[in-house]
Amino acid sequence: MHLAYPAVLAALLFCTGLYGVLARRNAILVLMSVELMLNAVNLNLVAFDVWLRDTLHAGQALTLFVIAIAAAEIGIGLAIVLMVYRNRGTSDIDRLRDTAEGPGSPGSPGGAGPEATDAAPAQKAEATA
Repeated sequence: MHLAYPAVLAALLFCTGLYGVLARRNAILVLMSVELMLNAVNLNLVAFDVWLRDTLHAGQALTLFVIAIAAAEIGIGLAIVLMVYRNRGTSDIDRLRDTAEGPGSPGSPGGAGPEATDAAPAQKAEATA
């Protein structure tokens, strides 16, 4: 078997996963796209292992490690997504980004800039006096 067939298939799978990560807004679909990218890497590892006729089968052994790490990643990632969905009511990535940047945080749109954060302690001192 030629090496080009699995390599092209892996490239197509990886590009499909990359498109899913960049274009999707649902966190679960993004996790599925990451899994698709990892499976493309696994396909390349096994294909090159067979093509090089490695006696230790290092590509296949590394593939097993990648599968184990991917299973742990999807388990933890899905738990985080479910927790956020319960708290927020959505798994939209754009709304999750709003979680990190509150309405008054520096650098956020409509938030207080560096000038306003320097004046904030002085305003609090005036309000308490």
